[in-house]
Parts: sequence; structure tokens; C-alpha cells
Amino acid sequence: MGSGPFPTELHDETGQKIRDIGHEYGAVTGRERRCGWIDLVALKYSIMLNGVTQLIMMKSDVLDGFEEVKACVAYEIDGKRTDRFPFDVDDSKIKPIYKTLPGWNCDLTGVKSEDEFPENFVNYIKFLETELATPIAIVSVGPDRKQTIVRKH
Repeated sequence: MGSGPFPTELHDETGQKIRDIGHEYGAVTGRERRCGWIDLVALKYSIMLNGVTQLIMMKSDVLDGFEEVKACVAYEIDGKRTDRFPFDVDDSKIKPIYKTLPGWNCDLTGVKSEDEFPENFVNYIKFLETELATPIAIVSVGPDRKQTIVRKH
């Protein structure tokens, strides 16, 4: 349980901060869940394999307090850059290549509509949609159902 490839997993204070803010601990065992920056290489591959036409972005509020957020846009494997998901996924050989974006550094949990999203959060969503060539149709800004925003497209 909880094993497998995760090239962007964070074993540092940032990973711990994401885990704590997002309450990423097993409900029964209390075991720490693995956390890391979004991996666009793996996500693009998953979108292609599964024929995904829209995405749902959950727990956006977990990143509220970050000055910067990162997204893995490629891997370096054996000294070569690739944006393709490798056939043999060996975390020890994969170095994530990140794009750093400005964080929104404000509380999203009170946002009631897409029109209230801070500019940097809007830019982050646009960046993800462009990179993934897939629209993000729903955005969650907190744990309550009322904090789920269906976006206008």
C-alpha cells in the first residue's frame, strides 16, 4: 500500500507542510501519505491512456500559503530530458524538471465563484490546462461541498 513510482515525491519540509495542511494521514492507521508537486508528465500519460476530457482539481487550498508552487514538466533520465513517461519507471534514475510559478499566497476557502479566484491561481489553472491540453472543469477550494466550484467554459 502506498508504494510505486512517485518521481516528484517530497521528502523534505515542503512535503511535510503539504501533508500537514492537507491532513494526508491514514484515517485508521495514521500512516503518512506520500506528497509531492504535481507531475504533469505522469498526468499527461494518464489523460491519454484513459481518454480523459475534463479534470477535477481537488484540495487547491492546500497550496494557499506557498510563495511559489512547482509543476514537473519533464524528467531527466540518464542525462537526457524527456517529456514522455518512461516504460520502465525507476525513481532513482528520474530527476524531475520543474517549472516554478508564483503562488497565490491567500486563503481560497472563502471563495464562492471562479470570478473571485486570485490572479496567480487563475494563471496556475491556465498553465495546467495548457500543459495538459485538458480543461479543469471543477475546482475544490476546501473540504466542504459548498467549496466546490464548477467553472464556466
